[in-house]
Amino acid sequence: MAIPSYATRGERIWHYVFLGICALIFLFLVGPLLIIIPLSFNAQPYFTFSQKMLTLDPEGFSLRWYQDFFTSRAWLNAIKNSFIIGIASTILATVLGTIAALGLSSRNMPARGAIMALLISPMIVPLIISAAAMFFFFSKVNLAQTYLGVILAHTALGIPFVVITVTATLSSFDTTLIRAAHSLGANPTRTFFKVVLPLVTPGVVSGALFAFITSFDEVVVVLFIAGPEQRTMPIQMWSGIREQISPTILAVATMLVLLSMLMLTTLELLRRRGERMRGLSPG
Repeated sequence: MAIPSYATRGERIWHYVFLGICALIFLFLVGPLLIIIPLSFNAQPYFTFSQKMLTLDPEGFSLRWYQDFFTSRAWLNAIKNSFIIGIASTILATVLGTIAALGLSSRNMPARGAIMALLISPMIVPLIISAAAMFFFFSKVNLAQTYLGVILAHTALGIPFVVITVTATLSSFDTTLIRAAHSLGANPTRTFFKVVLPLVTPGVVSGALFAFITSFDEVVVVLFIAGPEQRTMPIQMWSGIREQISPTILAVATMLVLLSMLMLTTLELLRRRGERMRGLSPG
C-alpha cells in the first residue's frame, strides 16, 4: 500500500519501520526453509554447506538424496502409509465435522456452547494426553497397532478443524435460501446438495485440507498407537534423525514444503472463491 501524500513525517517513518519489522518476522519464519532446501542438494552426506556449495561449484550439488528417497522401500512404504491414513481420516473427519457444523449452526440446537467445546477439545488438550488416552482406549478394543485405529485417531484430531471452518462459513449463510428451496418443493436432501453444499464448499474443502495436513504431520499419536506396519513419513523422519543421520531427510522435508505451499495456494484460491460467491469481492 502506497503512503498517502498527506502523511506526516512520523507516519512515513513508522510505515518503513513497520515494513522492516514485517520483513524480519517473515525471515524468522522462513529462515529454516532457506537452509533446508539448498542442503537437500548437497553432494556430500553432511548437514552443512560444503566448500564447493559455498563457491557454487556444480560438483557440490547432487540429486542423490532424492534418488535415495525414491529407491528406498522404507521411505516409499512410509509415504504410502501417510497418504492412506491421511486420505481416509480426512474423508471421515470432513463428513463428521460437516454434519456437526450443520447441527451447531441450527438455532434450535441445545447446549451448543458445551458441544462446540467438546468437539474442539482435541485442539486444546495437550497432544500427549490425547495420545495416551487413545492408546489405553484402543488397546481395550483391539484397535492398537492397526490401520483402523490410526485412522480413527487422526479423524478425532481432524474433526475440530472441519467444524471450525464450516461453522465460520455457515455464520454468513443466508437461511432464507433454504426456506425458498422448500417453498419450491425441494426436500431436505435436495436442498442440502443443491443449495447449502455449493455455498459452504470452500469451508468444507478448507477444513478437509487442514485435517489432511494434521494427519500427514502427526507424530505423537502415531508413536502411541501405530505398529511397525503403520509407520508414517514423519515417524520415518524422526527415526532417521535418531538412528542414522542421512540428508535424505532434507530431501523429504523439501518435498513436504512444496506440498504445503501447494495446499496453502489452494486454500487462498478457495478463500477468494468464497468471497466472490458471497459478494464480498468483485469479479
